[in-house]
Amino acid sequence: MSGEINKRLSKLATTLTPAALTQVAYPIFRALTPIKSGNAKSKTNIHKNEIEAAYPYAGRLDEGYSKQAPRGMTAPTIERVQQYIKGQANGN
Repeated sequence: MSGEINKRLSKLATTLTPAALTQVAYPIFRALTPIKSGNAKSKTNIHKNEIEAAYPYAGRLDEGYSKQAPRGMTAPTIERVQQYIKGQANGN
């Protein structure tokens, strides 16, 4: 029994690293980013295991300024990453 627990914990330790979670979160965040001219999406990148929205109105979009993303991008991304983590913890 403890061997199985240790095996699952070891797998989680390699699956749930900051770099791995950034790779999970990035496509979600980018998909939620509103499109008008394409500038916001094109300037959303990964930098040192962080999602970087490198445009001056990123804060406004994340506060729900756009009707395309009324909840912004961060909160829904966090929710979906949390679901991913729970799934990984449950062995899915």
